[in-house]
Amino acid sequence: MCGIVGVVGTGDVAGRLLAGLRRLEYRGYDSAGIATVVDGSLERRRAKGKIGELETLLSRAPLGGEIGIGHTRWATHGVPNEINAHPHATTKVAAVHNGIIENFAELRDELVGAGRNFESETDTEAVVHLISSYLDQGDSPQTAVARSLKRLEGAFSLAIVFAGELNLMIGARRGSPLAVGWGDDEMFLGSDAIALASETNRISYLEDGDWVELTRTNAVFHDAEDQVVEREVRSSAASGALIGKGNYRHFMEKEIYEQPTVIGETLNGYFNPADRTIQLPDLGVKLEGVSKVTIVACGTSYLAALVGKFWIERYARVSAEVDIASEFRYRRAPMPPGGLALFISQSGETADTLAALRFAAGEGQHTVSLVNVSESTMARESDAILMTNAGPEIGVASTKAFTCQLVALAAFAISLARAKGAITTADEARLSHAIAEVPARAVDVLNHDAAIKTLAESLVHAGSILYIGRGTSYPIALEGALKLKEISYIHAEGFAAGELKHGPIALIDEGVPVVVIAPSDDLFDKTMSNLREVAARGGRVILITDEAGRRKVGDEPWETIVMPDVDPFVTPILYTIPVQLLAYHVAVLKGTDVDQPRNLAKSVTVE
Repeated sequence: MCGIVGVVGTGDVAGRLLAGLRRLEYRGYDSAGIATVVDGSLERRRAKGKIGELETLLSRAPLGGEIGIGHTRWATHGVPNEINAHPHATTKVAAVHNGIIENFAELRDELVGAGRNFESETDTEAVVHLISSYLDQGDSPQTAVARSLKRLEGAFSLAIVFAGELNLMIGARRGSPLAVGWGDDEMFLGSDAIALASETNRISYLEDGDWVELTRTNAVFHDAEDQVVEREVRSSAASGALIGKGNYRHFMEKEIYEQPTVIGETLNGYFNPADRTIQLPDLGVKLEGVSKVTIVACGTSYLAALVGKFWIERYARVSAEVDIASEFRYRRAPMPPGGLALFISQSGETADTLAALRFAAGEGQHTVSLVNVSESTMARESDAILMTNAGPEIGVASTKAFTCQLVALAAFAISLARAKGAITTADEARLSHAIAEVPARAVDVLNHDAAIKTLAESLVHAGSILYIGRGTSYPIALEGALKLKEISYIHAEGFAAGELKHGPIALIDEGVPVVVIAPSDDLFDKTMSNLREVAARGGRVILITDEAGRRKVGDEPWETIVMPDVDPFVTPILYTIPVQLLAYHVAVLKGTDVDQPRNLAKSVTVE
């Protein structure tokens, strides 16, 4: 997860940009950089490592300029070095970027064919060359950006400055948050309002698809159709924590909406847009020799592990065992010599999972931890790590950390399948393309929020709600039920759809809503037979499917949420979002403490 800050001011802005980046350093600290306009020309300072390295560079080579942009970055598909650090620039344009440009490879090939030279391994560089190409055709900066935005595919936010423009900065948002700060004869941009906390408490938020022109005295907002629109100016509380919620009511809601961004940031750590392949960091083990994977986790992370098991066995044809961390070491399971054990924890401090990791290490296993905190105990004690770049998750009920875990597990499964020779080159390309589309499709899913909120109104007084699914949809049914019970305190259970007839169907009557998670994959018809069993007994069926599934089922369900058409490989990631939203809205309507539900803690650091 990366951080953006921008200042259109009246004095040298480098120091203020640096201060803003320090407040955003939690989002990424593999490299950082600043670009300003000095005497009409673009000047940059970039450094590998934490913000302190950039500060040292600026002390040796100060940077003037009254307008500038800054960025702090997790290393993604390019190694953490100065060349790959943001801002990226041509002689005419400099930009910083959060998210992923899905069609980077096509744009790069087109621009290289037109004679443009690329220096970095990043997708961001295609943006500055694309804008520059339109400027070369005589477009104004505003027109060049507007034309470029229409050609970009993916989920992203951008801050852009131009050579010769001492009083113009442009920001853009598609799926990835961006805030405008209002000052006195100066204006600000920030990917997180925390970055602007010391500068102003007057904030406007770009809505999805917006782009904005900033001058020292004003902000002109445009929607996705380039029409000028108004965006409310809000007075933010002085507390950094409250400002951190942005214009959302709860952290959980904010974190659900951050998913297009953080999924993209996590994906960037594994997906090389230049050749559209998945590449893992060095795990210190030859994947082609792995005969078994043991996955251990707790809570929501355990449910991510269940999806990972399906992917590993389906695509890599490698046996995968999944265990609840609190049970794992007590049965002293036999572990194959030289086996690979994967441990999943958002915090990297979960006591049961850490104890399981230490047990596995003592059994001679090669340990890999999938964590969101690179300095955590689990990360330090593992032989290797897989990172999720989800950023801090404040809400106790995990949302964005879960979907980012799924992205990392998908990348692991693809890499293992390739190493084992279990998939063809064509299948690998298909799966890699499917996962690259997820950030943009996640934006599409969030557009259902209003309809899901309306649906939640009919569920507030339910005494029990059931969730069912098959294949990778079964763990998502479990996750939907877990989220609902965690924050709304309504009893909820998730079941494998085929197990209904083995007992749970006795719970169905006219007062029981049943959420059916059923993308139109090879298990769809079997799930529909279970749906009809529920409907025949009076259950109120809420179907989550795609357009093909909706057409097949027609009006049988009580309600249907229609999802984007995507490859079945990535449906568990996307179908998680509506069950999160449903739980959230039910909890809000019930008036529970959404961010801090009773009896729960964010990180369980004791057994």
